[in-house]
Amino acid sequence: MPIDNLSDRGTEKDGSKSSAYCKYCYQQGNFTDPHMSMEKMEAIVKTQMGNLHLPASIIQRSVDMLPHLRRWQKEKVS
Repeated sequence: MPIDNLSDRGTEKDGSKSSAYCKYCYQQGNFTDPHMSMEKMEAIVKTQMGNLHLPASIIQRSVDMLPHLRRWQKEKVS
């Protein structure tokens, strides 16, 4: 999710705001669900954005961005 608003940002261990992760995914320097798969995140994105009645093209663009986010980079197989 876009984290332009400081109140939407997660927190680091020292309490500072994260520049990379939102408050739903990252708190006190840790992922709230450290074992979440990209597939589970994709389902959450589709559900939450669908609940907001966003156009399918916007939802798909958001899903397509997931593999490029820092959190999912570690899942790439060499």
